[in-house]
Amino acid sequence: MKRLAILLILTAMIGGCGNNSSDVQTAAGGVWQAQLLGGDNTPGFSFITQFSVVGSGGTLTFTSFQFLTQGPCFPVNGETPSGTMALTVNTSNDQVTGPFTFSVAANGNTLALNGTVTGTENGIYGTTLSNATVTGTWTLTGGGSAGCTSTDGSFTMTQAVSGTT
Repeated sequence: MKRLAILLILTAMIGGCGNNSSDVQTAAGGVWQAQLLGGDNTPGFSFITQFSVVGSGGTLTFTSFQFLTQGPCFPVNGETPSGTMALTVNTSNDQVTGPFTFSVAANGNTLALNGTVTGTENGIYGTTLSNATVTGTWTLTGGGSAGCTSTDGSFTMTQAVSGTT
C-alpha cells in the first residue's frame, strides 16, 4: 500500500512538472497597446489590438485592430493585420519569452514590427500571462499614399489585460 501511495505521489509530481507552451500561447492573447517612436524619438504610430494566439507556431488571430493616430499612411481603421508570437517558458522562474512579428498594410504602405516578448507565467499550468511587454523595432515602407515616406524606429507594446485560458 505504501508503494502504491509513493508511486501515485511521484506520478503527480512528475505530471505537474514543466509548462505547456500551448497554455502560454493561449494566455498571451487579449488586448495589447503599442506606441511606436520614430528614429529620432518623435511620435510615431500608436494602436490598440485584440488577438488570440493559435497553435505552437503562435499565429495571431485578430478580433480587433485600430490605429489611435491618424496620418497620411493609414486610415484610423479598416486594416487587416497579421503576425506571430511564439512563446516559451523557463520553468525554473516562470519567465516567458519569444519572438514577435507583426505587419499591417493599407493604402500601398506596410508597417512591420519585429521584437521580443517578455512576461511572467502565473497560475496552475500557465493559465495567465502578466507583466507582458514586447520591445523591438519597426519599419514603415511608404510610398503608397501622398505624404507617407519610409522610416523606422523602436516600439513598446504592452498587454493591457492579462489573458486567461
